[in-house]
Amino acid sequence: MKGKELNFEKIKQEIEACGECERLRSHCVSIAREKKRQFREESYWGKPVPGFGDAKAKLLIVGLAPAAHGANRTGRMFTGDQSGLWLYRAVYKAGFSNQPTSAHREDGLRLKEAFITAVARCAPPANKPLPSEIEACSRFLKAELEQLNCVRAFLALGSVALRGLWRVLPEDVKPFGKLPEFSHGGEIRLRDGRMIFCSYHPSQQNTFTKKLTEPMFDQIFNRVKIFLQRG
Repeated sequence: MKGKELNFEKIKQEIEACGECERLRSHCVSIAREKKRQFREESYWGKPVPGFGDAKAKLLIVGLAPAAHGANRTGRMFTGDQSGLWLYRAVYKAGFSNQPTSAHREDGLRLKEAFITAVARCAPPANKPLPSEIEACSRFLKAELEQLNCVRAFLALGSVALRGLWRVLPEDVKPFGKLPEFSHGGEIRLRDGRMIFCSYHPSQQNTFTKKLTEPMFDQIFNRVKIFLQRG
């Protein structure tokens, strides 16, 4: 376990030090300097954000990218914004964490058999990373996945997350010639028996318009939990 922890620490350090995408780094630094009035007394993280969770995770949750005033502020995935409120509430109800909220890196949150990451590690302008930026970040998702050798289920939050996850999966576990079309509630069984579950991203655009409701989100997590319990 110690060796795995050291490897995760190395991945974390490499992510935080990355400056490959000039557009993203410039945007994140600018946001961290200007701040949002609500958080003007806080020190923003402003760096690329590493994954977070249990090194023995059975569930890997993959999102899109840090939010400008969420993870770009707090330094922890899905922490400090409305998407995080939805995600961590669902994670807790499904039994994958010790508390239902995620406010900052020192709030005592611990994930249990789950790990949360994203296909892009810097907050992008308009919440839209470029394909080239996702490609540049893919090595970090691949490195995390290689360390998470207990993972049996994946949860892709949105079509971009699904494509990013698909890119880093070993070719010999992919059951199709090309990536299946994304759909909320969709399931993709890999050749090694693992499963990809798909859900709409809990963005404000999706939750405010009721495209994604709390029962819909909970249902996805319940299906994940049942799949894992079946062994």
